[in-house]
Amino acid sequence: MNEYFAVNRALWDGWTAVHERSAFYNVDAFRAGQSTLHSIERDQVGDVSGKQLLHLQCHFGLDTLSWARLGAEVTGVDFSERAISLARSLTRDLGLQATFVCANVYDLPESWAERFDLVYTSYGAIPWLPDLGTWARGIARVLRPGGSFHLIEFHPVVGMLDDDGRTLKHPYFEQAQPMRYRVEGSYADRSAPYSNEACEWSHSLGDVMGALLSAGFTIQRFEEFPYSPYNCFPFLEEREPGRWYVRGLHPALPLTFAVHAVRRS
Repeated sequence: MNEYFAVNRALWDGWTAVHERSAFYNVDAFRAGQSTLHSIERDQVGDVSGKQLLHLQCHFGLDTLSWARLGAEVTGVDFSERAISLARSLTRDLGLQATFVCANVYDLPESWAERFDLVYTSYGAIPWLPDLGTWARGIARVLRPGGSFHLIEFHPVVGMLDDDGRTLKHPYFEQAQPMRYRVEGSYADRSAPYSNEACEWSHSLGDVMGALLSAGFTIQRFEEFPYSPYNCFPFLEEREPGRWYVRGLHPALPLTFAVHAVRRS
């Protein structure tokens, strides 16, 4: 797995520079006070005032800092040193309070045991993880008893589709070996002059739910949505403001889902 993580770390280190400049992330608007959180996240997570919130796979921290602006005491974790360096720089520049740690999600510090009220991860996070069982147990370990885990993620159906939005290209169920391919540009800027390998894993909804249940969680809520709040796939069209659907497809496919799980005592 170290080889796969090294490949993906190099990818995300390179993507950080691309994303900082991209209209997709719009760092200037964030600096001016705009939140990067959408209605799905805000509705699912609710009031975070005064809560200890851990954001896993936080990239360079715009969502993390958006939660901080809403009153959470935030910690962001990502395995890309360049992303964490940028997150810390933004935190200083904006005068916000946040802690950012460069670490693999499988290597969360032992000192964090039962520390957080809420763990959050979102949009394009779990396909980079080979083992959801270890991931879920790590989340349970750092949550206080009764603490909440919120996953807002692209639906695994999306991961099956080729760029035309019609052809099935990738597996739905988890595979022993990752899908290894070359990325040109980025989901945030397809014309960016950047190229690197990537390794991703397929995870079904059953894989996700099974991992959480086995780790000692109770599933409080599960929802699926026919739209994405991001225009990050080549087959999407905007039918409502800020809501992107598979182009020309009626009825729509599920594009995102949300899970609220609570750690049992």
